[in-house]
Amino acid sequence: MMDDRYGEQNGVYFPKYVRDICQQLGICGWVKNTKSGTILGKMQGPHALVDQMAQWLTNVGSPGSQIDRCEFTNWEGISRLQYKGYVIRF
Repeated sequence: MMDDRYGEQNGVYFPKYVRDICQQLGICGWVKNTKSGTILGKMQGPHALVDQMAQWLTNVGSPGSQIDRCEFTNWEGISRLQYKGYVIRF
């Protein structure tokens, strides 16, 4: 299972929290802030874990963050992971 876009956010250290939780869950991929103030990333892992992370991104977020909108695209099954670990891109 993978996903491309997390949506808009306003909060300090959001990518760090995304990375930390994905690492705890064993989800692979990456996350980064964009110049337009959104978060962009990719998650890969078992469907249930990616869905759990999607729920966190939609409803919880990092402390002090404000999630205005959360959009997930490119959901698809994959036969093997394309990433090792979960990292913050700059």
